[in-house]
Amino acid sequence: MGYTQAELTAQLKAMGIDAGGTVLMHSSMKKIGDVEGGADTVLDALSEYMSDGLLVLPTHTWSYINAENPRYHVASSPTCVGILTELFRQRPGVVRSWHPTHSVAALGRDAAAFTAGDERFDTPCARGSAWGKLLDREAVILLAGVDFRRNTYIHGIEEWVDIPGRMTDGHEALITVLPDGTEIPVPSRRHCGLSWSQHFWKVEEVLERRGAWYRGQLGDAPVYVCSAVRLYEELKAMLEKDPHLFSDNEPLVPGAWD
Repeated sequence: MGYTQAELTAQLKAMGIDAGGTVLMHSSMKKIGDVEGGADTVLDALSEYMSDGLLVLPTHTWSYINAENPRYHVASSPTCVGILTELFRQRPGVVRSWHPTHSVAALGRDAAAFTAGDERFDTPCARGSAWGKLLDREAVILLAGVDFRRNTYIHGIEEWVDIPGRMTDGHEALITVLPDGTEIPVPSRRHCGLSWSQHFWKVEEVLERRGAWYRGQLGDAPVYVCSAVRLYEELKAMLEKDPHLFSDNEPLVPGAWD
């Protein structure tokens, strides 16, 4: 027997998530495991639990939207970050942002306002974009069956602190195509250099000790329940102290951040 919608809802409640707040979730359906009704039941549980708030999922296309394939179609470009995100973006009432590589989709209170305007920025996670609005709204970020290496918000913090070497200097001529066929040029800088996000795991333990996240469960998946505010406060201070924090994949020096 798989998990029922009621059981998933009980797990969300047990994590203490504010049903009237803002939640962004990165996820692995495989890790969530056997659910009656599959991925749609997971989305039903999340959507109904957050019906008085705002539910956000990433709908990224960075893996294939580029200078050679520059057109991002808001209505039809598939996501590159998992089955839950692909199904979610197609659901009734869900609003998808217009950023060509790092879009999000949102359902619920202020969804249109939350997703509006991302195409005005030339970087993936600008402070004024949906990624910065997570901080403004004191959002909760759920990492369900994935770890900090999938936490796009940390890219945003690096961007806002202006860590060098993370972005291309030049722009790619990307284009957002709206459902009515309107084309919007979006000159875009991209993440470059190393796979920086593969190093984000380094700070998990110290940030847990500092209360920036705690543990939960959704289905079979372990969940990191992260405070957008606390992540920002702690990582901003750490990156200002050491801008090269994520420049290698070595564990933190014991005691250096206690």
